[in-house]
Amino acid sequence: MATLLPSTPLAPAATALDAYDTRILAELQADARLTMAELGRRVHLSQPAVSERVRKLEAAGVITGYRASVNVGALGYGIRAIMRVGRAEYARVVQLIQETPEVIDAYNVTGEDSWILQIAVIDVAHLDAVVTRFCMLTETSTSIILNAAREHRPVLPARREDIRPPLTKVENA
Repeated sequence: MATLLPSTPLAPAATALDAYDTRILAELQADARLTMAELGRRVHLSQPAVSERVRKLEAAGVITGYRASVNVGALGYGIRAIMRVGRAEYARVVQLIQETPEVIDAYNVTGEDSWILQIAVIDVAHLDAVVTRFCMLTETSTSIILNAAREHRPVLPARREDIRPPLTKVENA
């Protein structure tokens, strides 16, 4: 299944999208290999109209690219893990990430850790080798992913009415 590439960090202002654009985004995130004719049928627009809307979504930076989702287990990687990397010189961490093909995703974050990495390795020995490379720079903490409850969730336009108020604590009397 192909999905949309993740976008850059939050844009300064959201692009105004109508119901057709939202449906187009949902369909393309479910299957980016749809033909424009099939996409048009699914969202009830003509092929030229849907093609123009997709072009505009790409030009506006809403759609940033397309990619295939790959099952890393089918490629021989038996373990996926999340590695938290502590504070270290930014350029050195970036260079090590670029030199480490096992790193699938890398996020520079706030908080106690400076980086969150998703890695894919063959086995525990391979995991140890990858973790050791990062331990040479700074402290790390690694968690093996047992199961993914959600991955590649379609992202649709943000709406204020979807924000739920926080739960309130009920005091016992």
